[in-house]
Amino acid sequence: MTSISIIGTGNMARAIGALAVAGGNKVEVIGRDQSKAADLAKALGGSATTGEFGAVPAGDIVIVAVLYAHVVPVVVRYGDALAGKVIVDISNPFNSAADGLAIPDDTSIAQEVAKAAPASASVVKAFNTIFGVVLAQGRPLDVFISGDDAQAKGAVAEFIESLKLRPLDVGGLKMAHWLEGTGLVVMGLASHGVGNYDFALGATVPG
Repeated sequence: MTSISIIGTGNMARAIGALAVAGGNKVEVIGRDQSKAADLAKALGGSATTGEFGAVPAGDIVIVAVLYAHVVPVVVRYGDALAGKVIVDISNPFNSAADGLAIPDDTSIAQEVAKAAPASASVVKAFNTIFGVVLAQGRPLDVFISGDDAQAKGAVAEFIESLKLRPLDVGGLKMAHWLEGTGLVVMGLASHGVGNYDFALGATVPG
């Protein structure tokens, strides 16, 4: 069992939270709007609770499930409250046309989070290549993760496995830029090659 805190109350927060509760994890929901956070925690059921925005999160793993432009400001707002935590960034920094990244080529939102977070915190990129609508269906999916701290990645991988999903490590945190680019590819497939959002990327090992 893993103890997680989810900052955010949107579709991805709901999908990850539901799988987390079903997997027997402790879940804390946190939002700027306390009533929305309470409503989501109630909808998730199980052991889900509501935390106070800005206070020290109860979870060892803190999933920041907000729009990309708000991720770093949220981490800055929390400051030392995130000391010692594993911070999971799930965001995709798409431009307004969703045909390019809204960040420089030499960084990622996850890398910017690492710069803003306390030195004792560890940052992992995960979940950004999966649509919330697909995640919510509870299918067996591959979750690509990147990060510099092997122990933090191991904790996130264990959590992902509790959701009945398969974690696949793509390397260090600098790979988060390419995971964000992969999120862009997924959007392109949804708009063109596949034509809908009911799919997910994965890895197949020939046998």
